[in-house]
Amino acid sequence: MKNKKIFIIIIVTIIIILITFYIFLKKANKNLNMGNNLINKTNQEIQEYILNISSYEAEIEVEVDGNKNNTKYKIKQNYIAPNIEKQTVLEPSNISGLETTYDGNTLTINNTKLNLSTVYQNYPYIADNFLWLNSFIEDYKLDKNHKLYDENNMVIMEVTLSQNNPYISYKKLFIDKTTGKILKLIVQDKNQKNIVYILYNEIKINSLKEQELLA
Repeated sequence: MKNKKIFIIIIVTIIIILITFYIFLKKANKNLNMGNNLINKTNQEIQEYILNISSYEAEIEVEVDGNKNNTKYKIKQNYIAPNIEKQTVLEPSNISGLETTYDGNTLTINNTKLNLSTVYQNYPYIADNFLWLNSFIEDYKLDKNHKLYDENNMVIMEVTLSQNNPYISYKKLFIDKTTGKILKLIVQDKNQKNIVYILYNEIKINSLKEQELLA
């Protein structure tokens, strides 16, 4: 009788262990797929994922084509919805370490090399900062005539901006359909000449849709 009870306890214990192990593997597999769940998705699914980004970290290369010269930067960005932004310049060396942070109302500019800090209250221009992915997302949501299409194995999300500024008329975000990764963001003038070119060397994204999948 005792042996039978012991046998039943062992069987139940094994079953519990197997169920626990299965749940662990399932969640681990979902975690491995975080950031890669755009692979083999439809354009509409990719669009929905991008529009639901809740936070991201990125290292980007920025090339700005001005009237007189061409300027290049390497920048690290951190964003948390709805409006927390931090940006650190990595290159060029003469402004390396320059940090800007914004909390929805106050913009603070720190020069870590010179230990200087400047604070601007109610800074009016940060919402239109075209270097930020979240800025593009807001423009895309507001533009009723935004476009979503394929080109050279990439999904392109395109925004037409207000014609009040002829130098910033279009924004285009490129996502690789094979890897599911965001590749670049370009800003163009009214003649569709590239004014700003942003290359995403690294980007880690948290999306509301992704959080639902992992729930």
